[in-house]
Amino acid sequence: MTQSRDALASGSESMAPRARERRVRPPRPFAGINTLELEITGSGQLADVNQQFAPAAYSAMASEDWRVVIIDAARLGIRRVRLIGSEPTAHPQWRDFAELALSRGLRVEVHSHLFHVKQDWWALLTRTGVTLATSYYSDDPDEHDTITGRPGSHARTRTNIREAVTRGVTVRAGIVHVLDGQRITEARAELTAMGVADITTDQVRAIGRGSAPGRAPSLHELCGHCTRGLAAVLPDGDLVGCVLASNFPVGNVREQRLAELLAGREWAALSASIPPPTAQGCASDGSTCRPGQPACLPAFPVPGGAP
Repeated sequence: MTQSRDALASGSESMAPRARERRVRPPRPFAGINTLELEITGSGQLADVNQQFAPAAYSAMASEDWRVVIIDAARLGIRRVRLIGSEPTAHPQWRDFAELALSRGLRVEVHSHLFHVKQDWWALLTRTGVTLATSYYSDDPDEHDTITGRPGSHARTRTNIREAVTRGVTVRAGIVHVLDGQRITEARAELTAMGVADITTDQVRAIGRGSAPGRAPSLHELCGHCTRGLAAVLPDGDLVGCVLASNFPVGNVREQRLAELLAGREWAALSASIPPPTAQGCASDGSTCRPGQPACLPAFPVPGGAP
C-alpha cells in the first residue's frame, strides 16, 4: 500500500537521528600516517648564512604524478597534505594540487616563505581546511635577511603574516636556530604579537635542507614524528619518513604506489630505526607533539624553545 507524503515525511524525520548515528567514520590512516608532505619544488639550501636559497626548481615529478599521490593519500585515509619545497607557490600547479586535495576531503597546509603572495591566492588560502605555514628567524630585519639571503624578506614576510591573520587564516610559524646569539625569544614574541599562536622552534641539524656542516646525516637527528604520523614525497618521487629524512628513502612513488611503499619492509625498517620521542607527555606516535617542539627532539636542547 502506498504511504502518504505526510507519512513518508514523518518517517524520514524519525529515521534521521539513526541515520546520523550510522554515519561512517573516516578510515584509520594507512600505516598510521596522518600527514603527507609533498615537496613539489626543489629544495633550497641553508648550509651556511652566506648561501642563498636556491631558485625554486620544478620537481622531477610530473603534475600527474603528484595528482596520483594526492588521490592515493585520500584513499588511504591520510588526513592532510602539506605543500612544501624551496617555495611551493612557485610551482605553476600548486593551487590545482590544493584544490584536488580539498575536493578529496583532505586538509591542506601551504608552507611558504611569504616573500611574495598574489592577491588572487587569498581566495584559496582562506578556504576551510587550508592552513598556512612559514619560517621566521628574528625580529631584527638585518639578522632575518642575513639568514634567508634575501634582502627585504623580513619586511615582506611580516607584512604577509599580518595580512593572513587579518583575513582569518590559521598561520603556523617555525623558528630555526641558525646563528649564535640569534634573537629567537624576540622572534617568538613578535609572532605572538602579530596573532600567531602556533609557533615551533628547531635548530639546524645534519639532515634535510639545513644540513649542519661537519656532521654526517643520522637517523638520531630526526624527531620522533618521522614515520609516526608523518611521511614525505620528495621532488624526485622518493618516499621518506619526513622531509628532513631525505637521506633515507625507502622507494619511489613513480615506480610503486604509495600504499605498497607504506606497507613495505623498507618503510617498517626505517620506522624501527628512528628513535621515538621520550619526553614525558609526548606520545610515541607523534599525536601530542609536532616536529620542532623540544619534547620531540630528545637529542637537542632548543634555544628559546617553549617548555
